[in-house]
Amino acid sequence: MKLQSAKDLREKIALAESAKATAALKAHEAAEKEKREMLDHLMNPSGLSDEQVIAKASAIVNRAVENGLTSVQVFRFPHAICTDNGRAINQGEPGWEKSLTGIPKEIYEFWKRRLQPLGYHIRYEVIDYPGGMPGDIGITLTWG
Repeated sequence: MKLQSAKDLREKIALAESAKATAALKAHEAAEKEKREMLDHLMNPSGLSDEQVIAKASAIVNRAVENGLTSVQVFRFPHAICTDNGRAINQGEPGWEKSLTGIPKEIYEFWKRRLQPLGYHIRYEVIDYPGGMPGDIGITLTWG
């Protein structure tokens, strides 16, 4: 067995580092693509009928009630799908619901149309602050 030169070893290390960097870049690009696709999905209507939404809501609420709860988080979404990145929600500004798009807007409109008359309340709030900045927004349904 022959001992490799220092130059050969440095080249081998450089190739290995390059391969690691390429793999990391591909993984990052795949994650960003997945994130964009998820945001695109959330920004569009769900396509569910009121009856389908009622069935889902009923299952969620009944499970919470069985556990003795009077509220449940029904949805979580990234602040980026709000037209103002969640600023109005975070500040509790009147008219914050106008910043909603896609599925979060659909949930609000469904609540307003079908659940509010039954005595349910809804709350949209920033639920995490990665790096000190607003992150995901949670939608909580309450009935107690």
